[in-house]
Amino acid sequence: MRIFRYLLPAAVVVCLLAAAPAKSHAQVTVAVAPVCPYGYYDYEPYNCAPYGYYGPEWFSDGIFIGAGPWFHGHEGFYGSVNHDFDPHFGYHGEFPARGEAFHEPEDHWQSFHATHMRDGHGHERPHEQ
Repeated sequence: MRIFRYLLPAAVVVCLLAAAPAKSHAQVTVAVAPVCPYGYYDYEPYNCAPYGYYGPEWFSDGIFIGAGPWFHGHEGFYGSVNHDFDPHFGYHGEFPARGEAFHEPEDHWQSFHATHMRDGHGHERPHEQ
């Protein structure tokens, strides 16, 4: 009987420790906007978009001003995009590499044809003609 006097409290302590929640370690991720010459798609994994996907209102002096979680444009902003250059809509062409230099073609946006309007956060509305 003496053994139960010592064994029972030890068993209770072991059960309480086993039932206690484990300390979780928070996972912290710092997201950095990708450096893409013609912008990046506003959905994960934020791949670089080719020239022709975004219209000129998305750029300032050849620098892409944003899309996705990093975009902080003015409220109500919608810019033109061309879904012909979106892999969700069948595009299978080349994509620029991250960090590649911006090269503005000679047409200077004259050949851009918008199909939709996007707000940079994945929301879309029909293209305004």
